[in-house]
Amino acid sequence: MLDSELPKAYDPATAEPKILEKWDASGYANPDNLPGDRKETFSMVLPPPNVTGTLHTGHAMMVAVQDTIARYERMRGKKVLWLPGTDHAAIATQSKVEKELSKEKVSKYDLGREAFLARVKAFATASHDTIVTQLKSMGASLDWSREAFTLDEARTHAVNEAFVRMYNTGLIYRGNRIVNWDPKGQTTVSDDEVKHEERDATLYTFKYSKEFPIAISTSRPETKVGDTAVAVHPKDTRYIEFVGKEYDITFCGVPLTIRIVADDSVDPEFGTGALGVTPAHSAIDWDIAERNNLPRPQVIDERARMMVDAPNLSGKKVLEAREIIVSWLKENNLLEKEETIKQNVSVAERTGGIIEPLPKLQWWIDVNKKFTIQDSRLKNIPSGSETTLKEIMREAVASGAVTILPDRFEKIYFNWIDNLRDWCISRQIWYGHRVPVWYRKEHFSDRYVGVTPPTNSELWEQDPDTLDTWFSSGLWTFSTLGWPHSAQSATRGAPGQENDFINYHPTNLLETGYDILFFWVARMVLMSGFFLGDVPFRTVYLHGLVRDEQKRKMSKSLGNALDPLELTKVYGTDALRMALLVGNGPGNDLSLGEQKIKAYKLFANKIWNASKFVLMSTTPDAFTYKLMPNDAEELEKLHAFAKEVTDHMEKYQLYLAAEKLYHEFWHNFADVIIERAKEQIKTGDEAAQRSAQRLLAEELVTLLTLLHPFMPFITEHVWAHLPTTWKSAEILMIAPWKA
Repeated sequence: MLDSELPKAYDPATAEPKILEKWDASGYANPDNLPGDRKETFSMVLPPPNVTGTLHTGHAMMVAVQDTIARYERMRGKKVLWLPGTDHAAIATQSKVEKELSKEKVSKYDLGREAFLARVKAFATASHDTIVTQLKSMGASLDWSREAFTLDEARTHAVNEAFVRMYNTGLIYRGNRIVNWDPKGQTTVSDDEVKHEERDATLYTFKYSKEFPIAISTSRPETKVGDTAVAVHPKDTRYIEFVGKEYDITFCGVPLTIRIVADDSVDPEFGTGALGVTPAHSAIDWDIAERNNLPRPQVIDERARMMVDAPNLSGKKVLEAREIIVSWLKENNLLEKEETIKQNVSVAERTGGIIEPLPKLQWWIDVNKKFTIQDSRLKNIPSGSETTLKEIMREAVASGAVTILPDRFEKIYFNWIDNLRDWCISRQIWYGHRVPVWYRKEHFSDRYVGVTPPTNSELWEQDPDTLDTWFSSGLWTFSTLGWPHSAQSATRGAPGQENDFINYHPTNLLETGYDILFFWVARMVLMSGFFLGDVPFRTVYLHGLVRDEQKRKMSKSLGNALDPLELTKVYGTDALRMALLVGNGPGNDLSLGEQKIKAYKLFANKIWNASKFVLMSTTPDAFTYKLMPNDAEELEKLHAFAKEVTDHMEKYQLYLAAEKLYHEFWHNFADVIIERAKEQIKTGDEAAQRSAQRLLAEELVTLLTLLHPFMPFITEHVWAHLPTTWKSAEILMIAPWKA
């Protein structure tokens, strides 16, 4: 029998660093180093973690899912590229650094733009190094030779190229429109970066003046000093006689001219059925004003203070102004009703500032503008045809070119596209990709748009705004593969990587959280469709959120956040990975507690002890021994089980494959087959003994292979101690999959 070199107990803290070194030394995470003539490729990009801190359990789940898939596909004999990177996360990162500065009683303006950006860069670099170390410790078999950063030189070039091409096509324009303004962060934010928090609010019903014929309802009386109309539904018989009339009034010291207009967008059931139109402070009202040719005076500034020419209101914060106006209404007997309602308040996700809709001159992407697509691979949008960005996003999923798992999110995706407005891509922050537009200093009407600065750059002044983070992230699947340089020919990249774009795009899979389906997934479809006439990925696998055992969202404020690295120190990385995979179907939130992780630490111990027994009970020649009929039947069952697991893996049903492997190893292999083998070995019958050894060896090798994508550390460690005659590869990471 074999003299096992396995220690008495499995110690993850000792074993894992050594295994990481072995994988790193092998170079097999780089597809160019994989052995054999691998024809079929498999590629996916790591959703780049923000350089704002450390990894949390959500990141750990992302790594567990993606690494399991990457390891499986690599063992299937494919040339696997799993490409890593990090995201500069402009607003989030800048906010973090500004908070640090505030503790030092210093502002970014005290430092100036260049010094502030140097401070942000230092913060981002330190955070990046921490994140990379954490990703590696989780066993992520990423190809670090291809690492990218959304703000590095190559990505900056790609972003500038993308902006220029869209600008020259007329899809990017500069215009005055309503934006989501964050008074706290002093920048615009996209619709998708706005959280809606339910709060109690008061709905006020009143008339502008005693002579005004219609009462209106609003929860924001302070904005009514910017009203230019009252809109009613065209079929609302209560108000038809007033449509078209104008009224000159003075409202809380502010002179107004209010026109009654008919508009189909008005809900006659809400409030009085009459809507006070404040064009400069509501996207809906802005559209009504556009349809009815109404003026659009701004009455709230970027600091969320009133900017009307009325001594009692000028310079007041909006909440102060609200109290003043409500008091005025009461004093003048104009307030008809007050009622408490539930209201969704718009809040900036990153800073917590209450959003103020304001008219701002910004850069936009027109999602409805027709353009001619040049080289299309999209199923129902042929080359040379006219289309829109909205149509591209819809067609990619509707045609089946992109599959979303689970498919219930397709309906949500289409609904978002149907309601999509033009995308505001400029931000009033310093950290990020600078808008590649310059204005001549003496003649600001002269504009230069280019990938690189104009000649005689000292005569030009660059636009101070930066681009929305999601603009650069939207290019991620192809900017990381060398676009625009490598899109048509092998002209850029490290040796062996010149053809990355040709070999690996579109990527096979995007695995990410359902909460960024619109932030990122849809925008990648938009960008890839426009620039490549193709989809960025074939399948989107959406994972849910990691919650605590009471199904609450994990947060520092609740004190229920689990640190994945602390958990791996206690229970081992494999135990955490299994806890994050078993019972975790795509699109569903996962409840996680330490008891679940502890259970999979016990499973790791079971694997160790079972492996130790097999090695102590068999010989290197075990695979040459003849099987008795009962054992041959068990081996057939094992092969059928391997095919079953493979079927789940092909359908990305990792949660089913993991759970079945757990039960097969523990309850069949350890509890039944090993116990029966013990009895066979005791008999002294050489044929029975040899058959038992053969089955034990077959079972262990097969189950280690099938378990490896899920629990890579312990399986690799055991593999290293198997007889050479049992192994199909020196390291399990590249051993052929059993199916």
